[in-house]
Amino acid sequence: MSTIQFPSPQNHILPHQIMFTYPQNSSGKPSSLKRVMGALFGLAVGDVLGVGVGFRSGDCFGHCPVTGIKKGGTQSLNPGQWTDNTSMCLCLASSFITKKSFDPYNQMVRYKWWFKKGFLSSTGQCFNINNATRQALDEFCRRQDTLKKAYHMNTDDEVDDLSLEKVRAIKKFNLKCGSTSTTGSGVLMYLAPIPLFYFRSPEYAVNYAGRSASLFQDNIKVLDACRYYAALIVAAIRGEKKERLLDNHFYEDHRSWFGAKEIHPEILRITQGSYKRPRGYEDGIRGKGYIVDTLEAALWVFCYDNNSFEKGFSDAVRLGENNDTTAIIYGQLAGAYYGYQQIPECWLRQLYASSLIACVGHWLHLLGQEQSPTEQESPKLRPKKSIPTKNHQRNHQKVNDITLASNETQSTSKLSNNSLLIDIPYTRTPHAEIPNNHHVTTTDNSQFRYPYSDSILNTDFNRYQYMERPLGHNYNGSSYYPTIYSPYRHYL
Repeated sequence: MSTIQFPSPQNHILPHQIMFTYPQNSSGKPSSLKRVMGALFGLAVGDVLGVGVGFRSGDCFGHCPVTGIKKGGTQSLNPGQWTDNTSMCLCLASSFITKKSFDPYNQMVRYKWWFKKGFLSSTGQCFNINNATRQALDEFCRRQDTLKKAYHMNTDDEVDDLSLEKVRAIKKFNLKCGSTSTTGSGVLMYLAPIPLFYFRSPEYAVNYAGRSASLFQDNIKVLDACRYYAALIVAAIRGEKKERLLDNHFYEDHRSWFGAKEIHPEILRITQGSYKRPRGYEDGIRGKGYIVDTLEAALWVFCYDNNSFEKGFSDAVRLGENNDTTAIIYGQLAGAYYGYQQIPECWLRQLYASSLIACVGHWLHLLGQEQSPTEQESPKLRPKKSIPTKNHQRNHQKVNDITLASNETQSTSKLSNNSLLIDIPYTRTPHAEIPNNHHVTTTDNSQFRYPYSDSILNTDFNRYQYMERPLGHNYNGSSYYPTIYSPYRHYL
């Protein structure tokens, strides 16, 4: 089955220019799909809401709520244009969609494309990259020279295409390119694709969240923060109630997801409710860069958001300092719990390349469903068996038996494929509003082919006329008419 054919970084195709199709045979429960979509859009909305307000003191905002998406930032971004965090999230998601498994080498290659070529950047250029990420990617590029020498390669394209097996065969090559001493929260900001892809196999989601973070920050405190947050997102998508997500015994109740080793004491304190301080900012909750502070801040916002995205994002911004970071991390969990449909439509309408993000969510949901717990991967990447603890024997509902969206009423009627597709509000970004620093390629051969599924392998695509049209509308020969997702639609 073919999926999204992400462009080559050499073509400088911008996200809003990418052509794609949605899955023809979406399956699974609508509630889990909405939550997968919610986590992606929650991340992206938190990103764009944070543009122009980052690194300000909480005193600057008082009790004023977030009123909308603004322009600004270091790149003078237009309203709705996202930054490095959404770009890195899409890089990670594109690796899962392309490789259909956890491939840390391919992930690093795609991050490198973003770093060097502006791959999946809203401006066509890498910007806002933090020092830890920059240093790790610089080191990765240097280490690729070892692979070139080992396999007698001359170009980056050749070495970028290496399989994970060939990379592992070179004993001198280490994929962990970051420092063991950094404790920043950057890796939490684009975590979502891992639990979204593996939410049906929680042990894999938790394990891989830590392994992915170790590529940039091989610090146990950082890895355990990512593992814990991935577990929360998985539990939210699987339909657990908010009270269980915030329960002080969440870690104990889900102990089998975490493997044999206990998590770091500072992260353990967070799992036991250290963030539950009603007055928030006055009680010392701060959205700082230190990963423990950031994780506490995001969970405090989720705990006291009154089940409202607007209040949650407003509270995240009012915490000050790294408030954009807090909003992005909060948005992933809040979106996974509340679902896409609860995010204010006015924010979604302004979000750059929202249709591409929606398509990525559909494919993560579908391809993740097809993964088997016995997928053939290197034993090094398999989660370790956990050692049961006394606390794990507490009398509670068995986690692995929780049905997806158990707290929602499911329709007994058979669902059509289209009923699983979520309508995306459409606002086309006027060409005049696209920043001048966009690298726009106008040659026809720079556009990659439309993906297709098994059900349309023999379709003659030449008879379809691809034209500019409103998202969510088809053409009947004289006018556009509304419809649910067309399998041949693309964002313009």
